[in-house]
Amino acid sequence: MGNDKRGNLDPTSARPTLFEALQIWLKIGFLSFGGPAGQIALMHREIVDHKKWLSEQQFLNALSFCMLLPGPEAMQLATYTGWRLNGTLGGLLAGLLFVVPGALMILLLALGYSLYGDIAIVDTLFVGIQAAVIVIVIEALVKVSKRALLHQSHLFIAALAFVGIFFLALPFPLIILAAGAYGFLFGSKGQSENTSFVEISLSKTLATVLIWLAIWWLPLLLMGFYLDDHLLVQIGVFFSKLAVVTFGGAYAVLAYLGQDVVSDFGWLSATEMLHGLGLAETTPGPLILVNEFVGFLAGYREGGILMGVQGALVVLWATFVPCFLWIFAGAPYIEWIASQSRLKAALQAITAAVVGVILNLSIWLSLHVFFAQINTTKLGPLVVMNPSFESANYVALGLSALSAIALFRLRWGVLKVLLASSIGALAIASVGF
Repeated sequence: MGNDKRGNLDPTSARPTLFEALQIWLKIGFLSFGGPAGQIALMHREIVDHKKWLSEQQFLNALSFCMLLPGPEAMQLATYTGWRLNGTLGGLLAGLLFVVPGALMILLLALGYSLYGDIAIVDTLFVGIQAAVIVIVIEALVKVSKRALLHQSHLFIAALAFVGIFFLALPFPLIILAAGAYGFLFGSKGQSENTSFVEISLSKTLATVLIWLAIWWLPLLLMGFYLDDHLLVQIGVFFSKLAVVTFGGAYAVLAYLGQDVVSDFGWLSATEMLHGLGLAETTPGPLILVNEFVGFLAGYREGGILMGVQGALVVLWATFVPCFLWIFAGAPYIEWIASQSRLKAALQAITAAVVGVILNLSIWLSLHVFFAQINTTKLGPLVVMNPSFESANYVALGLSALSAIALFRLRWGVLKVLLASSIGALAIASVGF
């Protein structure tokens, strides 16, 4: 199910057995807190520094490739590394072990949230989580901006993407496609084309693509055949489309979810989206597991716990199976992709557009956390959100300010910030505010 032409490993290191590698992937799967940055740092420490299974350059080349793919880059990096060390089976097990521990925790937390989320103390805790999540998203915006806005044209693309999604409510995939097309056509000017050749079997690549497309879509097509327009079919199709266009990781996903899941489908509220992200921040695994939370809540409200579990499983399938497709089909071409100036420019433009999308997410979430009432005004093609300042939540504002100091000035970790903000919310509630 994958092209096993993995290239040469660092000659100073021996290739591990599958069992040896699985022990490391299991360790990483349970310790991968802290979002992509923390997860990638953990993998680097284990794979490059301690085990020396990959060289520094091999790891960085793989990371650059995965950051240009839709979906969670850390999970895809684990899958690529497993593939390079132990073939397709190694990649499959590495990717699964990176996701499964966190997915099980999110499933349990989503169940508890559905059953007990309206208890006063739980609501108070989530006020603190929401306030901290706002700052965490802003930190992600800063980090992505530093990496993505390499030229003045990238600033222009990011600004247009923000205007398009925030004021014009343009579909997220359209923004991504437009940015990619601009980068491909105009972004590579002045760059020399590298014509380096990589010897790979195109027939094997095609077979890999067809096999993984079948694995991805056949279960969803069967569901559609037997269940017609059932909620589970809607979830599967929606999150499959999301898996193709969500460059920029979980925060870009949330921008799309906020536009469609909350506003159009009505599967859950903006506040619940924030709660889901907060839970994903406190568990191991990729932050994109917030999708699983959405699938569970949508299914739970339609048909109880069993359908909630089914909704979560469908989301996990639609979200992560495509990641294996991208890696197993594309990993052998890493060097070739890096040498193509037009393709590289297109992907850089898409990453720049993601900055504008995450800025939209930051403002959209902030408005919903800091104000209980938000009015929407249409000015021709523009849609403007007007918060009612009388409905301001000063507790959330204060906790966000303190979280910003802790995260940016004191350099606290994400888990510590979330915990401190939650305790702060409980302390404030206990004195009657």
